[in-house]
Order: sequence, then structure tokens, then C-alpha cells
Amino acid sequence: MSGAGAADCRRSPCCISHEFYKAASKSPNKIAVIHASSIARDSAQPAANSTKFATAESRPPLYDGDEHFTFSDMLSAVENLSWRLRRVLDGTTKPSLIIPRSVNIVRDKSVHISEYLESSSQSVQQPTKTRNMHIPKVVGIYMEPSVEYIVAVLSILRCGEAFMPLDPSWPNERILSLLSYSKADLVIGTDKSIEGNSCHRLDSSEWLVDEGRIPVLSFSVKESINRQSRLILGWPCENESLRSFCYLMYTSGSTGKPKGVCGTEIGLLNRFLWMQDMYPLHEGDVVLFKTSISFIDHIQEFLGSILSPCTLVIPPFSQLKENVFCIVDFLQGYFISRFVAVPSLMGTILPSLRGPLLAAIQDSLKLLVLSGEVLNIPLYNMLLKSLPKTSILNLYGSTEVTGDCTYFDCKRLSLLLEKEVLTSVPIGLPMSNCDVVLHGENTPHEGEIYVGGLCVAAGYFDHPYLKPLADMTLTSEHDANGCKVQHYYKTGDFARKLPSGDLVCLGRKDRIVKVSGHRIGLEEIESALRDHPDLADAAVLSRKVDEEFLLLEAHVVMEKTAKHDKLLKSALKNWLLGKLPRIMIPVNIMFTKSLPLTSSGKVDFLSLADSTLPDQQSRIDIGEIPQDHLIQVIRKAFSEVLMVEKVSADDNFFLMGGNSISAAYVSFKLGIHMKFLYTFPTPSRLQMALLSPSSHLETDSDLEIDSRRPEGRIISSESSISSTLLEKTNKMLIQADTDGGIYNPTKKSKTESNACSSEKQSPTNSLCNPTAVQTECSFSRCNKSAHGRQCDRSYLCNSIGPNIVPGDGKGFMRELWKVDMGSCVDASPLVVSRGSNVYLFIGSHSNKFVCIDGRRLDGRVECSAAIVDELSQIVVGCYQGNIYFLHFSNGNVKWSFRTNGEVKSQPVVDKSRHLVWCGSYDHNLYAIDYKSYCCIYKLPCGGSLFGSPAINEMQQMLYVASTNGHVTALEIKNLPFKKLWKQDVGAPVFGSLSINSSNGNIICCLVDGAVVVLKTFGSIVWKVSTGGPIFAGPCTTQALPSQVLICSRDGCIYSFEMETGNLIWKHALGRPITSSPYVDENTQLMSNNSSSSDRLICVCDSSGSIFVLRVDSDMNKVEEFARLDLEGDIFSSPVMIGGRIFVGCRDDYVRCIKLDIK
Repeated sequence: MSGAGAADCRRSPCCISHEFYKAASKSPNKIAVIHASSIARDSAQPAANSTKFATAESRPPLYDGDEHFTFSDMLSAVENLSWRLRRVLDGTTKPSLIIPRSVNIVRDKSVHISEYLESSSQSVQQPTKTRNMHIPKVVGIYMEPSVEYIVAVLSILRCGEAFMPLDPSWPNERILSLLSYSKADLVIGTDKSIEGNSCHRLDSSEWLVDEGRIPVLSFSVKESINRQSRLILGWPCENESLRSFCYLMYTSGSTGKPKGVCGTEIGLLNRFLWMQDMYPLHEGDVVLFKTSISFIDHIQEFLGSILSPCTLVIPPFSQLKENVFCIVDFLQGYFISRFVAVPSLMGTILPSLRGPLLAAIQDSLKLLVLSGEVLNIPLYNMLLKSLPKTSILNLYGSTEVTGDCTYFDCKRLSLLLEKEVLTSVPIGLPMSNCDVVLHGENTPHEGEIYVGGLCVAAGYFDHPYLKPLADMTLTSEHDANGCKVQHYYKTGDFARKLPSGDLVCLGRKDRIVKVSGHRIGLEEIESALRDHPDLADAAVLSRKVDEEFLLLEAHVVMEKTAKHDKLLKSALKNWLLGKLPRIMIPVNIMFTKSLPLTSSGKVDFLSLADSTLPDQQSRIDIGEIPQDHLIQVIRKAFSEVLMVEKVSADDNFFLMGGNSISAAYVSFKLGIHMKFLYTFPTPSRLQMALLSPSSHLETDSDLEIDSRRPEGRIISSESSISSTLLEKTNKMLIQADTDGGIYNPTKKSKTESNACSSEKQSPTNSLCNPTAVQTECSFSRCNKSAHGRQCDRSYLCNSIGPNIVPGDGKGFMRELWKVDMGSCVDASPLVVSRGSNVYLFIGSHSNKFVCIDGRRLDGRVECSAAIVDELSQIVVGCYQGNIYFLHFSNGNVKWSFRTNGEVKSQPVVDKSRHLVWCGSYDHNLYAIDYKSYCCIYKLPCGGSLFGSPAINEMQQMLYVASTNGHVTALEIKNLPFKKLWKQDVGAPVFGSLSINSSNGNIICCLVDGAVVVLKTFGSIVWKVSTGGPIFAGPCTTQALPSQVLICSRDGCIYSFEMETGNLIWKHALGRPITSSPYVDENTQLMSNNSSSSDRLICVCDSSGSIFVLRVDSDMNKVEEFARLDLEGDIFSSPVMIGGRIFVGCRDDYVRCIKLDIK
């Protein structure tokens, strides 16, 4: 699979140096770079005395304290540094060059620079030299993102050599090891600092010169501007011999040693040209340069701006480290039009996008580029809601493929989701001149990602050789664009190809993980730990917290038994900080006597993970902590994550070494939002904020955190609860009309016809029995019903009355009423009969959950509601993770329970135990006591839960299925509940489970189109396949007692014999079906030619058509009885009672449809 519109591989784009010269010469007086000052976050006004901008309203503005550089300044600085650099590399000593001391301790003799450079590069000349290619000299750049860094990169490229980023935040030992691995010829640093940007000046870094034993060149842009350089250099693109690589970046490797990736100039240019062709930067655009130089994405972040040309804003990196949320202020203050980030960063700062800040960012931010991590659908939906005007790109790649090789424009996602069920945004299609193939054993549409083309790096640097990447040779039919590309880089990532050609990332099978977009080899951390003299062995795991943050956890075996765990943890942390970047330091360090091993003698990581309680089980419920003990709890949480022995009340978390990863852990541990910790970074301030009932109003108007003690309480240590109070609502407005329908007088204007009025109909042609009796029962999708004390509890209760009518002809449908829900209605309705009244409850994507008129919840509603057995409370989940318990009569929130993921599963009421069972995207099934208002149990299921569980009350068993393809059985006789078995059914399950009432067998529909029936002890009874994916649950009813009805995306509804799986009948609607069918249990059609009665089944296809099918249960014949086409698509499962059909639609309406006989 190759990038569309790829140019011929033999094309030689111009070099970066030449492209920069042309761009800078075209706009010499345009501002190229702004070093933003910290004042930008304080609602500062643009500097009135700015001479570079004509007015204060110009974009981007300049603020007091900002420093700016034009393209002319940049060009002058590059020419000056290139001249100096060329002289140094050719052996001429300059006064600004700092020479390392001699390694001879006795004589203390210095090495002459020409001798040093000659000896360091001598052995690298010929071993890997090929025709018209040479190995360049490697020059390290030791500085943070700054104008000096950009000039240094451009100057090194101008000299025809290769640059190597050296992040000053790395430990000294790591920097020294990379200098040793690379045999670098020179390091460029700066002895000047712009406020907040360079805290690693050369005058405070003597160790780099002395211990690195390498010359260092000091450089400042200000001092270089307008200096005459006398530069006489040919352009790199005109040289007869091309360098084999232009940059060297070291990444974490699976061997325990960093790997040096040799990236090519043609790869960088190809990526730049692709972006400019597809999503061009213009002169008026402003880009934020905030990515660490240790991350490959930083190159394109500044390169795209410099070559366009447009303006680049560099925020103070010291401020970013202290408070990641200040990014929002820079986005707003400088009218940033393009922003590059990892998804987890956007998830972190998203709560800060509120009010006036959000409005300003919405107007300016044109493109959001996400890469480095999987972009989950829920996060994308939140981004889309907050930034509706912003285009969102999801990119995939690695350092070995110049950062990116595939892309997905999220504008296409909505159309894709109509055909596919996805949990993450696809990584899309190849970029130009990139070839991406999947290599797998079982299917051509799923396998490991291999990448070829111009984006692939030259190899790994192993001085003095270039080692090939992990690759393979493919046959000619895989060649990209006729370029005879033979070698493909083996990424280690696995993907699935959709019918659209887009790729969906499935993860990895090795021990490489991504933390905040940084690729980390767990083996490298283990190797560093094993070097400690007091450790015998070590193993490192990764754990996911709240489905959002990945935290590292180390298990270590000591040589000798030791006490004082806290001191040892602190010592080990300091040991690692001297060897590894802070991002690679484990949050948890645990001591163990030995590591579990597999039968082959390797570390058993699965057993190791199961042997310790996950972090979720140690979460603190601060609502239960006495006020006078709260500060001790906070100090302890700080101490654990920072691995220090003592934390005082006034110690600043971030000044003690805290970062975004450790802040995420502390925030999770205390059950607060991470922004709270950034706002109140000391234990004393955080304690006061948590105890103040209005702290979120007094401290930050945008900090939407309820810091008061939660009204709910928690029993299980596995769960967390946070109550959310919602606005009041009026009383229910639904009532039964005289014709047995349901309508809302206040919504009559929404109805297109006059069918809302009470009609007098002849009994011969009406399917509705108008006689309502005093009953208590409810009806929801898949013929699920619940009955109160006044109901006879039979399947054919008298809520609307059994209705037997003659009918040999066809039927017809018409709309009685419809109600505007403000957004798509994918949820299925809950219809409740109580006394002489009938009520309808339903939610929509607009965050509304209504009884035809009602309230707004904290998140859109896609799941059906449930009602507790006394019909006193309505229970419903929403996208923000809340499960709400609403008062039946007035809609007030009686209580809410917070999960850690979206809730799309319909709650199931367990009457005998007074429980509500409900699943979540956080992979857990929760048991909530609706009388005591507490969570009493949580079952980890290993995958997201879309469908509802099923309860076998006779055997006191519960069954639940998840997207990981497992069905789990739980015995619920007594607490603690007991997990009995888990069965892998072979494919994800999105629909609800159902139980055969006669024998207790479990009926399960799989997304691959299979239907599986399991015995109560987990073995498979039968398995059949339909012609397409199944996203909804099975329908069983005593009206058709031996049948199970299944709707498939192949456009057919199937009836299978419940005991054997034999096909009874099949009816094709012609278009995909996403919802479940519903059998009208309250209506029977009596044919004149038969003594038996027929049943009616309501089915909705995804394109918006409602079908009523007539089934002769004796002869197993099925035919279309009536059809009605609506304007919007239908993903909602209908409910049909007594000839009335209630269904939600994607045209934003919920409808009541009336069925009659012609």
C-alpha cells in the first residue's frame, strides 16, 4: 500500500539548506521566531513599543519580555555559525572553542584540536562508504528548543554534516554514553539564555567538556547577527558525494542499549513536502515549538515553519515543565494556528479549554496534529466537541521512518464509523513516497506493519558502520511505485486493514511501550537497575491508569535482605536518575524475594503483574479521610511517587522532581484532577483547596472540580465514586392519550401531522387496545421487561392488554409524534407503564436524558435506561462515565456513580440483591447498591463493555462479555462474589447477552458475525455464522419460545432454533442492520385461513427504514407486513407495544409510530 500521488523515487529534492535560504530571502523582514516570555500567561497586553508589528492587533502579537528574530537575522546567524563550524571541523582552533583536558593525568597535556578531530573521524571514512555516499561527521547540539538550536541544526546541515540532539534534561551519564557511542566530533552549546528557555548554559556545564573529552563550541544568535562570515560553501545538494544521513537520534532499544537512528535528508524533505502539499502552512500562520528535542516530532515542528515561511513561537521550557496547562495560554495569547501534540497531552489540558480561552483558540487553531500514541475514539469526540472548527490529523510513525509514514484525516471518521466499530482512530493511509504493507501468517488484512520508501532511515549507527534496520525483503508485487524498493523496516506494531484501505493499530507484541509519546524499551530500564551493586535482578512492567496514563513499575530482587524500603527506593531512584531520562523512571519500585519464571526459565511477566494489586486498588477515597489527617495522606502520596523519605507541608511537588507522569499518578491516587495539583502544588495548599467548599470558584474560574466531600460513599476498595449535581427539571410531561398512544402536549408543535389528536378507530383495523389497567412494568430493547408488585409478572402482562385482531392483508405505518432531542438518538427507549399512565425515557448525543422533556447530563447518552423494581428510580449511564440514579417523578438526581470510562452499556437491575450491574469503557463491571448508594463490587473484564450482562436468577449466576472476546461467569449468591470461569469466544462482543430461560444457556453474538451458545459451565453448545458483523444483542421472547432472533450487518434478520442452532428462517431487508429486533408481545394477527395467530416483529435498518415483519410461527414463514422510511439513519433498537413503535433516529428525533391494517 503506497502513498497516493507519490513522486518517482529517483527524484532528488533540493537540500534543506537551500530551501531555507530561498524562504528567508523571500521574506527577510518577517518575524521567524519569537522567544515568548512567561508574561504571556498573565493576560499581558502586546508591547506598545514593538517596531516589528504595525499594530498591537497584529498576529502574532509581541509581549513585554519577548525576543524576536527575523528571517534575515536567522540567515545571518546560520551563515556565521556555518563558517565557524566549517573552520573548526577542518582543524582550525577558535577562541570560543572549549578543548577537553588531556586524559593523561600525570602530564596534563592538552590534545591539539586538529589532532583530536583527525583521530576521532579517521576510522569512519571508508567501511560503509558506497558510491556517491559518505559517512558525515556527527555534531552534538546540547541545548533546549531555542533559536540557537534551530540555527545550530541549519548550520550543521549547511556544512554537509549530521546533527545529534542532546537533551539537557537527560542525566549526565546518558549524554556521555551517547557521545561515546556516536564518536561525535564536536558539541555545540550556548552560554547565553533567554528568560525561561535555557537553564543549561555551558558556563555551568564543565562536566560536558571534561568528562566528555570532546571539544565544545559556544554560540549565541544575538552575537552572530550581522557579523561578516566570509562563507564560501557549496550547497549540500550540489556535492558529488552525498551524506548517508543528516541526523542521529538515539531511541530506547529492546536490547537494553540505546539505538542510534540515522535519518536522511530526503526523508525530512519528503515529509515536509507532503505536509505542504496536503496541509500547507501560509505566511500568516503561527506554530508553537514545544516538543522536546529528544522526540523525533520536534524536527518537523520547527522545520515546517522555517521553510514555509511562517512564525514560530517558542515558550519558556522551564515554565512548561512546572505547569503543562500553561500551553493553553500560549495557544490563545499568540493565536497559534498549528499545534503538534501526543494524545495524552491533549487529554490532560482539555479541561482547561473553557470559556473565553476556548473561544479564542477555536478561532485561531486550524490544524491539530496528533501522533506518538493511540488516539482513542472518546478522546477524539471530546476534542471534536471542544474544537469543532479545527482539522485533526492522526499520524503514525517512529524515529526509523522520519517520524511519520501514515496519516488519517479525522474528517473521514464519521463516515467510517457508520460501517465499522472502532475503539481508536485509524492511523490511515501512507504518505507520499511511503510504502506500508502488513505481513501476517493468517490473513492479508492483518499483520505486522512494514514500511518502505523515502521515509525509512539509512540504518542504525554502530561506529564505524551503519547497521541495517530490522527489515525484510518482499517480492516484486509489493514494490512501491515501480521504484524496486526491496527492504522494508519491521516496526513491531501490528495493524488491521479496513475495507477503506485505512489501517487501525492493534498494538505490539514486544516489550516496547509508549509513555507520553516517547518510545521506551523496558529492557533498558531493567539493564540500568541490574547495574546497581545491591540488586540481584529486576523486572519492569507497565500499567495503565484510568485508560489514559501508562505508568512504569519495577520489581527488584536485592542481593541481601534489607530494611528501610523508603530509603532504598529513594536510593534506587537517584541511581536511575543518573543514568536514564526522567520519563523512564518507574513510578513504583517494589521489592520481592524472587521473580516468577516460565517453564522455559524466562521471567513470567503475566504472573508478576497478577502477583501485585494494581494501582486502582490502592486509590484513596479522600472523602472518607478525617480533615486533620488529610495533609498526612497528601504528603505520603507525594513521598511515594517522588521516592523521597520526607515531604514537608510547604514542599513544591514539581520543584522536588515531579513531572506530568508522576502528577498523573498522584492525581489518580487522591482521586482529583491533575490540574488541581498544578494549581496547588504543596501539601498545605492542596489540603486547604480540598477542604474549601468553593475552592474551584475562588482559585480558577476554569477549574471545574468539585472539591467538596462526595455525597456518595464507597465500600469496595476497587471502585471510586464522585457525585455530580445536575440542574433541576420540571415534572414528567408524558401521559397516555385516549387512544393508548404516548404524547407530550408541550411538544405538539414538533409533530408534522395532526395524528397527535385522539382518534376514534374501528376495532377491526386498530392494533391498539385502549384499555390500560393498574400495572407496574417496563419494556426495553430485545424484549427485556421488568415488572413491579402490581403486575402479574407474566410475559404478556396487561399493561396495554393482549390484542388479537383479524388480519389477512398488509399494514401501514404513520408518525404520531416526534420530539427534537437536539442531537443524534442512538439510545433505545425505555417505556414504563405505571398505573393508568405510560412514560418514555430516552437520551441523546446532546447530553439530554429526557422524559420527552427534561434535563442535560454530563455527557451524551447512547445506552438505554433501566428502572429499579419499585419503579422509583431511573438508572442511565453517559459518555462522561457517570451512572445516574434519577427520581422517577421529577427527574432530580438522587445519586451518581463515576466510572473511569464511557458508559454505553444498559444497566441491569438485580432485584433480589438491590443491585444495578453496569459496565464501562474502563473494562470493569460495577455492582451498585441502589438503596445504600454505594458500589459493593467491581469485576475487571479485560476489555470495554458495550453490551449488558445477563442474570440467571434461578442459579444465581451473572454472565458478562467484553470487547476482548471473553465471556465471564460470576456466582452472585453471597459476597464476596466468585468468578467461576472465563471462556474465549474468539471475537469481540458488542451486544448484550441473553439467557435461554428453559436451560440457562448463554446466547452471545460476536462482531465477526458468529452466534455462540454456551452451557452454564462455559462449554460451547453450538456456533453458527451469519453473513456479516453483529453489533447488537439477541432477541428472545416467549411469544416465539423456541427461537432466537439475530440482526446482522449483512442486511438480514435470522431466526435460529434455540436448542440446536438450526436456521428456522432468514429474511433480507437489503441494507445493514445495527440494532436488535423487537417482537410485539401484545399483538397477535389472526388469519382467516389458519387457526393459529401470527406475530409481528419490528426491525430497523441503519439507513432509516422501519420494517414490521409478519411471522407464521407454525409454518415458519416470514413476510414484510409494513414499511416506513425516515429521514435519518437508525442505530437505536426499537420497542413495539400494542402496535406502537418507539425509536430514536440520527436526525435528532425520537418518534412514536402507529401501525394499522389497510
